[in-house]
Amino acid sequence: MSQTFVKICGITTADAAGAVSESGADAIGFVFAPGSPRTISAEVARSLAAAVSPEIETVGVFRNQPLDAVLRIAAAADLTTVQLHGDEPESDFERLRREGFRTIRAVSIETYRGLAADSTDRLLIDAVSPGGGTLFDTSELESTPPQGFWILAGGLTAGNVRELVDGVRPGGVDVSSGVESSRGVKDLGLIRDFVQAARGL
Repeated sequence: MSQTFVKICGITTADAAGAVSESGADAIGFVFAPGSPRTISAEVARSLAAAVSPEIETVGVFRNQPLDAVLRIAAAADLTTVQLHGDEPESDFERLRREGFRTIRAVSIETYRGLAADSTDRLLIDAVSPGGGTLFDTSELESTPPQGFWILAGGLTAGNVRELVDGVRPGGVDVSSGVESSRGVKDLGLIRDFVQAARGL
């Protein structure tokens, strides 16, 4: 069985970025969508990305923002990957890939039910309210899992992630609020604990 892909999202400080790098996580996420307590600038993201292991995928999270702005920020932050978490058309994903970025298509469990996603996108399935730290009923995913590589998000913690990985069998998991001591503030120990739990270590 392949190792579970782990993405730690909403990183805003050098200490947290260092913890992600040391934990052995596969990807680090930076939020550029407005309105989140985890939103940072491209300049800050670039400095944080430069401090982690070069093997770690650097992901920018955007939501219903103009594509030109997404491309400008992604380039300025020196990202490898763009995650779109809104109602963006397939043409946006196609252009991102043409510009050299990997893509993640993030959708709520409600949107997923009617989705016909392009197989070239990795799919991230989240709760209806992303970033809120709430679990959703995963029984639908157990019975009819998505095709291809997909990532489970929404309410994951070190205490529940292993059970969900074993039950739903996603290719990867994504966490933000589940490794925080308070809203928007990452706990370095929880980052380590989450990665180990996700992989059954």
